[in-house]
Amino acid sequence: MSAQGAESARETTDQHAAEVLAGERFEFGKNWRRFLRHVDESRIEFAKTALVTLLQTSDLHGLTFLDVGSGSGLSSLAASRLGARVTSFDYDPESVAASTELKRRFHDGKQPWVIGLGSALDAAFLQSLGTFDIVYSWGVLHHTGEMYRALENVLQCVRPGGVIAIAIYNDQGVWSRRWSRVKRVYCGSELGKALALSAVVPYWVGRGLLSDLVHLRNPADRYREYRQHRGMSILHDWVDWLGGWPFEVAKPEEIFRWFRERGYTLLNLTTAGGTMGCNEFVFRRDQNGSNPF
Repeated sequence: MSAQGAESARETTDQHAAEVLAGERFEFGKNWRRFLRHVDESRIEFAKTALVTLLQTSDLHGLTFLDVGSGSGLSSLAASRLGARVTSFDYDPESVAASTELKRRFHDGKQPWVIGLGSALDAAFLQSLGTFDIVYSWGVLHHTGEMYRALENVLQCVRPGGVIAIAIYNDQGVWSRRWSRVKRVYCGSELGKALALSAVVPYWVGRGLLSDLVHLRNPADRYREYRQHRGMSILHDWVDWLGGWPFEVAKPEEIFRWFRERGYTLLNLTTAGGTMGCNEFVFRRDQNGSNPF
C-alpha cells in the first residue's frame, strides 16, 4: 500500500470510530465477525445461488466484480467461486477483517480477490479502483448516511456496458420512520441497545411462533431454513436490522427513475413485497458498450 493509501485508510478508520463513539453508526463489522462462526460450504452454496438468481447468470469467468461494502465477504466469495476476479472494500475495519478471514478459510485462490478499506462516499477512492463489469452492493448504500451521493459515486466504477446490482430498503412511510427511531435508540447507548433487543426480539420470536402454529408448520424450520436466504443467519440479521444506522429507504420507482435518468436500463427487479426488506435491482449502463453476460 502506498503512503497516500495508508494515510487514507487511517483517516477512514478514525472517522468510523468517531461515528460509532458518537452513536451515529452501527458496528456492522462486529456482527459479521460473529457470523463467520456459522459459515460453511452449505451457506456458500446458498450465497452463490442468490447471486446467480440476481444476476441471471451462473458464469462470471473473465469478468471483474466490485463488492461495495463487503461485510462478511460471503457475496465476494460467491462471486469468486463463480469465476469472477473480485475486488472488495468496506468502510468498517471489522468488516474488512471479517472478509479477510473468510478469504483465508474458504478462498481457493483460482481467481484474484483483493480486499481493502474505503468509503462509498469517497469519490476519489472509488475512482482509484477503476471500472468493473459488475458493481455489486447488497444492503449497503442506504447505510452510508448519504445514499444518493454514494450511488452517484459508485456509478463511476461501472464500465460502459457493465451492470450494477444493488439492494435498497423499501420505503414503508410511517413504519420506516418508526424503525429509524428504534435504530437511533439502539446505537445511542448500551442501555438503548439492551432495551431494543429485549423488546423487539421476543416480539419477533413470538410472532413467528404464532404464525407457524396457525399454519401448522414446525417452528424450528423457520430458523433452519433461513440460511437459504443468501446464506445468512436470522439472529445476525435481526441484530443488523435493529442496529442498522444510518438508515435510508426508497420506493422502487424512485430508484428506477434515478437510474433511467443516468442512462441505465433495468435488467432485473425483485421487490420486497410490501415489507420493509430490500428491493433488489440490476441495471445495465447503456453508453457505448455491450452486455457483459
